[in-house]
Amino acid sequence: MRYRSLGSRSAVTVLACALVLTGCGSGDDTAPEGAVAELGTTSDINPKDVSELRDGGNLRLSVSAYPANWNTLSNDGNDATITSIERPMMPRAFRTDASGRLSIDTDYFTDIQLTSTEPQQVTYTINPKAVWSDGSPITWEDIASQANALSGRDKAFLIGNNNGFDKVAKVERGADDRQAVITFTQHYAEWRGQFAGNSFLYPKSVTATPESFNKSLVDAIQLTAGPFTVQSTDRAQGRIVLGHSPTWWGDKPKLDTITYSVLSSEATLPALQNNEIDATGLGSRDDLKTAQNTPGVVVRRAPGNGWSHLTFNGAPGSILADPAVRVAISKAIDRQGIATAIQTGLVQDPKPLNNHIYLRGQEGYRDNSLGFDPAAAAAELDAAGWKLNGEFREKDGRRLEIRDVMYNDVTWVQMAQIIQQNLAAIGVKVNIETKPGKGYFTDVIQPGNFDVGQWSWVGDPFPLSSLNQIYGYNPDDLQGNYGRIGSPELNALIDRTMSELDPQKAIELANQVDRKVFEEGHSVPLLQSPGNVAVRADLANFGAAGLASLDYTKIGFVK
Repeated sequence: MRYRSLGSRSAVTVLACALVLTGCGSGDDTAPEGAVAELGTTSDINPKDVSELRDGGNLRLSVSAYPANWNTLSNDGNDATITSIERPMMPRAFRTDASGRLSIDTDYFTDIQLTSTEPQQVTYTINPKAVWSDGSPITWEDIASQANALSGRDKAFLIGNNNGFDKVAKVERGADDRQAVITFTQHYAEWRGQFAGNSFLYPKSVTATPESFNKSLVDAIQLTAGPFTVQSTDRAQGRIVLGHSPTWWGDKPKLDTITYSVLSSEATLPALQNNEIDATGLGSRDDLKTAQNTPGVVVRRAPGNGWSHLTFNGAPGSILADPAVRVAISKAIDRQGIATAIQTGLVQDPKPLNNHIYLRGQEGYRDNSLGFDPAAAAAELDAAGWKLNGEFREKDGRRLEIRDVMYNDVTWVQMAQIIQQNLAAIGVKVNIETKPGKGYFTDVIQPGNFDVGQWSWVGDPFPLSSLNQIYGYNPDDLQGNYGRIGSPELNALIDRTMSELDPQKAIELANQVDRKVFEEGHSVPLLQSPGNVAVRADLANFGAAGLASLDYTKIGFVK
């Protein structure tokens, strides 16, 4: 599956098969034994001490498309598939455990401190051993260059998310070249997520100019700084192989290589059965049963941090430009019916996701949705001038007919068919259009070639960092607001939320943002991923991670 990154958030097009998104399903059985109810309670990765693992081996994984741009900070590269490939190669500031608790990633930083609140200052002290793959040191200049590129001051940088750098006044050299002091113009609540979660630190050679930022990593990644680096690529065959980085200063990885192969959603489970890959997300009850009955394969379960949704296209001139129409349509979608149809047999108590910002199980989650009310939806469409004329509604001679666009995957289509039936009941015609994974975001979603678009977002322990990225409306700075929907009022509320350093007050404000997003008809959250992953039984320290970050030096096969 492919996801977009959310500020830490990334988008994904496919919902069922690639490992980065662990799926949905259909059926009428009870949840499988051992299914876990909430995110933040566990991870299921077969934890083993490295002494129990054999040296060497090739971890074989699938992805839904070859990277469009290896710079995950860019709008073209802001994709969870690309992020998943780069995790073994790029620096991040914090590690997380299954509950989302943070600890400094000491491979890269020896200390990270909020050293002042008036003005807000954060000091990063870089590990003196940390180097890029060409042997050059990671320094404060890399941090300063990335802060400038993501600030939004120069619109020629085609960024996926400001990630709070629009609130940074300056980045200065600290005690030496291995220390950076970030000073903010105003408070930024999610400062810990600026180089963490789904956000990596890139070398200044990538972020120095718009040209290098937008284009230098289109064909291949260059400098890395992790235990693995790119060993070979084959775009024609859809294959990427990572090998040991000769400049890595940390613990030696147990694996020799990690291989990513581009596979369609329907091909991943057969590839696992045929011993061609070692893990895949499970998108349906049938897939779950197939995996459970495959020798040498186990199913690992921890609630996923991916979630499916639909985004409306509210651009001027679009058929859904009127927020009243979008809100009415959202009220006619039976999200509980979708949850029941898709996730029965995969989770204990299928429920729709009722929040755009927090996942079920995260502190701050509450139900801010508008509810399922087709009678009110019909009345609101009448009031907006869309009157029934036979089977469907019309206004000024135009039929209320919308294109629902999605990645070509059976689970997405099942959800779309339920939505199609729901909306037909109130006189709205829905045409389902499926698209291939290649170019889904760059050629379809980003240009706004949809009336309703379906994809998934991937969250992390920094949920506030994506607020401006997705829900802020800045016509000259698209970031992740592909529906081009928003308001000055929502922008101001987002800004208040992002400036609140008190965590509990920030949660209250964030839920006000969420309610406002529902009320503007921006998008409709559907389902949180149940997180079922089929994994080769002897694979250790890998599987259904939940909110936990993986240590790629410790992944391997049991002796």
